[in-house]
Amino acid sequence: MIVLDSIFPVFGLIFLGVALKRMHLTTDAFLSTSDRLVYFVFFPLMLFWKIGGAGTVTIDWSLCAASLGAIVFIYGLSWFGIRTFKVTDYQAGTFSQSCYRFNTYIGMAVIINALGENAVGIFGILIGFIIPIVNLLAVTTLIWYSGKTVTAHDRNRLLIRALISNPLIIGCVAGIFYAHIFRRFPVFVDNTLRLTSLVTLPLALLSIGGNLTFSNFKEYYKPSLLAAAIKLLALPAAGFFFLQLFRVTGLSLQVGMLFFALPTSTAIFILSSQLNSDIRLASAAIVISTLLGIFSLTLVLTLIT
Repeated sequence: MIVLDSIFPVFGLIFLGVALKRMHLTTDAFLSTSDRLVYFVFFPLMLFWKIGGAGTVTIDWSLCAASLGAIVFIYGLSWFGIRTFKVTDYQAGTFSQSCYRFNTYIGMAVIINALGENAVGIFGILIGFIIPIVNLLAVTTLIWYSGKTVTAHDRNRLLIRALISNPLIIGCVAGIFYAHIFRRFPVFVDNTLRLTSLVTLPLALLSIGGNLTFSNFKEYYKPSLLAAAIKLLALPAAGFFFLQLFRVTGLSLQVGMLFFALPTSTAIFILSSQLNSDIRLASAAIVISTLLGIFSLTLVLTLIT
């Protein structure tokens, strides 16, 4: 029952987003504005509130190390897939990203439903640790296959700008500092942030659904299915191995396994468009990974609860 209670509300809102777009009750302009509000305002505030109000924050370095090991392993596997299955240079950066990038919004929603508030801080700190690494891997691969000559200075400038301006990282870091210094929010601030957070996940999930585009799937189903298999099968398997290797247990183990089972991030579309990679493959990969993510999350949640 916990699987139905945890998974159905999340993907129910995503499919509602699909329906609203098809009924023309949402528009591209609305979805674009919604995405920006969630990414730059609501989700960072939610992370800041959840982490900052938790009291003393303890970082589980074993979970972080296990996650780093799994992501780097899958990154290497994505290169193997590019070479073995003859993914073109134009598609390579997008394909690689879709193998290891993760949808933070779906992750937060599932973890709140399945594991409760105590798990939110663990997940928030984990993504704050992993996002810079994922961006480094993604940008490096996209530049490598872009066909453009990029100096080390330009590459480092791009990476640093992406990291220091990332609202999710800022929200996590600010929350950690606040928790260590103040430990709790004044009641009026806490209530304000609580109301703000209520907007975040429904709006994010509706936007995910509204932005799903099915028109490119038929043409790109082979590389998108391969990327989904790596993301939703190989990554959870590798993640479990590294979690055992670093002796991660309890709530951290549960958070880690759900993290590994998440579908790929919609951010692969944006980064692919900026760095000369195949946005149509990105669109197809997002769709198939999101749909199949229902099964990967269901399987993992069944095994860990």
